[in-house]
Amino acid sequence: MVNTLLAHDLLWGMTPEQLPADAPSWVIESISAGQPVVVRRALSAADHIAVGVRGRLREQRYATVMSVDAIQRQVRPEALCHVSIDRDLPAVRALNQLRPMLDSCEWVWGVSGSAGFELASGFQALHEGSDLDLILRTPQPLNRVRAQALVKILDAAVCPVDMQLQTPLGAVALREWASSARRVLLKSASQAVLVIDPWNPQEQAA
Repeated sequence: MVNTLLAHDLLWGMTPEQLPADAPSWVIESISAGQPVVVRRALSAADHIAVGVRGRLREQRYATVMSVDAIQRQVRPEALCHVSIDRDLPAVRALNQLRPMLDSCEWVWGVSGSAGFELASGFQALHEGSDLDLILRTPQPLNRVRAQALVKILDAAVCPVDMQLQTPLGAVALREWASSARRVLLKSASQAVLVIDPWNPQEQAA
């Protein structure tokens, strides 16, 4: 039995036979090679989960669904914090640089995006120009002053770093929450909406 499935989780067990008949050839190749799929924020039937397939090229991203019964393995972004790969790339150096500082904070953090995919699967997804994508589990509100301090830490890294705050209601970009914008974009499985407070559903603003 898999744990609760969350956006950015990586899943193994999908087969080419589970793909739609019109799936591009590169999608079939990725799945046939044993690559995991990534959970995405979208609604699906109760016995399926919305996932995305990655290709070798940045523009190769394919949205589909996977049967929950087919899942053989699940890896969360936070399970990848201390996984190492021996590749001299800016994103890898940035992760090594930021790891002690993120470990010392009280929040649970994780690695997503290309870095998370490579750390979890062993399939090369990073290149010289790759950003580092991180998540931060924030079940309780993170005030904007602390968000700004966190952005300063990330900005000292050797490559661009993007972090998403994972709130109980969805995800919001750290940099947006740390900005002076009154409303920020909160992404959930059902919608993307501008809100005043990403932790308080009563504070939504159209």
